[in-house]
Amino acid sequence: MSDWRRELSKATVEAGRAAIAGIALETPLVPSPFLSARAGTEILLKLELAQPIGAFKIRGAANAITALPADCPGVTCCSTGNHGRGVAYAARARGLRAVVCMSELVPEAKVEGIRALGAEVRIVGRSQDEAAEESRRLVEEEGLAEIPPFDDPLVIAGQGTIGLELLEARPDLETLLVPLSGGGLAAGIALAAKAVKPSVRVVGISMDRGAAMYESLAAGRNVSVEEVPSLADSLGGGLGADNRLTLKMCRDLLDDAILVTEEEIYRAMQAFYYEDRIVCEGGSAVGAAVLLAGKLPRLSGPAATIVTGRNLDMSMHHDIMAGRSVRLGDVTLEGRPYHA
Repeated sequence: MSDWRRELSKATVEAGRAAIAGIALETPLVPSPFLSARAGTEILLKLELAQPIGAFKIRGAANAITALPADCPGVTCCSTGNHGRGVAYAARARGLRAVVCMSELVPEAKVEGIRALGAEVRIVGRSQDEAAEESRRLVEEEGLAEIPPFDDPLVIAGQGTIGLELLEARPDLETLLVPLSGGGLAAGIALAAKAVKPSVRVVGISMDRGAAMYESLAAGRNVSVEEVPSLADSLGGGLGADNRLTLKMCRDLLDDAILVTEEEIYRAMQAFYYEDRIVCEGGSAVGAAVLLAGKLPRLSGPAATIVTGRNLDMSMHHDIMAGRSVRLGDVTLEGRPYHA
């Protein structure tokens, strides 16, 4: 038996669902007529951007924080933005101090969103691993409880509640397209969904610049990648040197992993806006990107993708919707009007 099965099961996801009730929402699952027409089968959108923090991360953070002892002095975490927002929100609900550690690559809009929830912010280095070192220092020196962004059984179980909701709402779903980063979301959804319906296919999707889990799955070991600016910034970050659960779970549970380019993410964000009237992060659009790019084998039945968050830089979103070029670090992504 793989080690992770000793800690995670459908029962732990169901327990997480009870724990986060009243903090995280059961989000809508709505059809996308545009994507359905392009895919030749029904495509549904799980709108995690409707969560109180605008992202799915509240599920895992709330599940971990509700399990802390009453005398906990506070919490800390490293984050690419949305996990920090979830930790800040759930900590405030329990009246706990929260310190969120992030790298310089995290967009300012996400940093300000975390501050607005009352958390302290530490900006450290240019990678999530460097931010994680600061979080661990706070654990050792100030006694704060660490809430890991993905490699934690309670966090994974919290994210897995999405899988239960999907199959309850639509038992006929055949494929789930899940944004893939550190693996907490993908592993949790795959665990829950396959426990309910073993035949469902779960496909992880990442951007092609700095996809740590994709590269690690291909290599069969934890691979370090350089973190670079991306439209899908929420999917950035490494797996952590001591990754214990998510790499093995993604290896055991995912049916496939696919990469999309920045150009494909750009076009998918435009499609969500002009066709479905949805404003979302680039990381939320990778499922649509893989469909529009024709990178999936033909789907034989209904599929769903997770629209994971809406905490983005609105000036960049405006530029993309206007078809203007955008800068991603040292790279310029050439603009293109949606209907051109």
